Amino acid sequence: MEREKLKSRLGFILLSAGCAIGIGNVWKFPYIAGQGGGGAFVLFYLLFLVILGLPIMTMEFAVGRASRKSPVRAYQALEKPGQKWHIHGYLTLVGCYLLMMFYTTVAGWMLHYFYMTAVGKLAGLDADQVAGKFTEMLADPGVMTFWMVFVVALGVFVCAKGLQNGLERVTKVMMIALLVIMVVLAVNSLFMPGAKEGLSFFLVPDFKRMEEVGVVNTLVSAMNQAFFTLSLGIGAMSIFGSYIDKEHSLLGESVRIVILDTFVAITAGLIIFPACFTYGVDQTSGPSLIFITLPNIFANMAMGRLWGSLFFLFMAFAALSTVLAVFENIICCGMELTGCSRKKSSLVNLVLITALSLPCVLGYNLWAWDGFAVFGGAVLDFEDFLVSNLFLPLGSLVYLLFCVTRYGWGWDNYKKEVNTGSGLKMQDWMRGYLTYVLPVIVLFIFAFGIYDKFFA
Repeated sequence: MEREKLKSRLGFILLSAGCAIGIGNVWKFPYIAGQGGGGAFVLFYLLFLVILGLPIMTMEFAVGRASRKSPVRAYQALEKPGQKWHIHGYLTLVGCYLLMMFYTTVAGWMLHYFYMTAVGKLAGLDADQVAGKFTEMLADPGVMTFWMVFVVALGVFVCAKGLQNGLERVTKVMMIALLVIMVVLAVNSLFMPGAKEGLSFFLVPDFKRMEEVGVVNTLVSAMNQAFFTLSLGIGAMSIFGSYIDKEHSLLGESVRIVILDTFVAITAGLIIFPACFTYGVDQTSGPSLIFITLPNIFANMAMGRLWGSLFFLFMAFAALSTVLAVFENIICCGMELTGCSRKKSSLVNLVLITALSLPCVLGYNLWAWDGFAVFGGAVLDFEDFLVSNLFLPLGSLVYLLFCVTRYGWGWDNYKKEVNTGSGLKMQDWMRGYLTYVLPVIVLFIFAFGIYDKFFA
């Protein structure tokens, strides 16, 4: 069967950027940037993005484009006889399922809040009542299940329509709408009374604030965010590499995707911080900022229903862009493993992902258990730990070693593939860093994540 291809370069960039952006990028980045010294954190984040995330992204793309296979089969097409790199191919599929087991639920939260804001269910409520709405949602398995199933069904339906006619067409529209909504929201925030203070807090380097949190802690946070923001290590990028032609070099394309991902992260801060300073709320309140603090702001500002609806629509689009990208990976892997059609793989995964996502939904109510307290309190936190602390860093390390060592695909093969086409080229002088330094940094990120979770 002939390999499907994306229709355009724009589709590839928007699909890959959409997968990278996700919900964590648009709330977590502003939150930890605010804690870590504003512009000081942003500068270190950008540095680590270039030296950490960017090269590993090129490796995922290179493996995908050279093999023309899904992640579950890509290693088999490139590894030498008798090697076992392909075992990681199956683990990437497990990682994708794990990610969707909780991400579909969180995407459902965004859609639920968009619905509540749009129909006025939050209008006129005081602070305690707005906070109560989030608790009420988590306690209601019916509401949570409805939105989760809606997200799964929507994602599967889009992917079942085909690569070009479904996924690429829908993602182009959604991502362009997301960027337009973000710019509109950011411009609105810039005209708020607290805009000057909010922008200063977010973008002006404050090394004193950085010292209060701890310089080492801030640097590690910037390193972690730069690494995890691109969703590397579970083949989510590799699949799109397998769908593109060889007209453009993969380093150049990766730079464009990283720039778009960073634009969204910084614009999210431009939206959030002026509003926080205008209404005198805590800028570093984490996830509650999205579901409790900001809805309170929208409920009490002029045209708040409009701005609140746009905000949660933007958040829903950010979530769905990742859902669609990872669903495509899962469905394509199913097609290659079983030889079935796209529609049959989509139908099977509609049932499978729905069933696998139920523990996350019920973990907040019917199946709540104190045993998950060490991970954050719920099934979602445990699943997030597995993906973020195990599958992403260790998976990235496998891609890295496969591409740069003679025991895998090897530097020469990787360099030839990544440099094919017009654009920025990977240079031989980078080899030493990628072979000896970057693996140590990735191992440090993995080890620190385990230490921070269980021993700090």
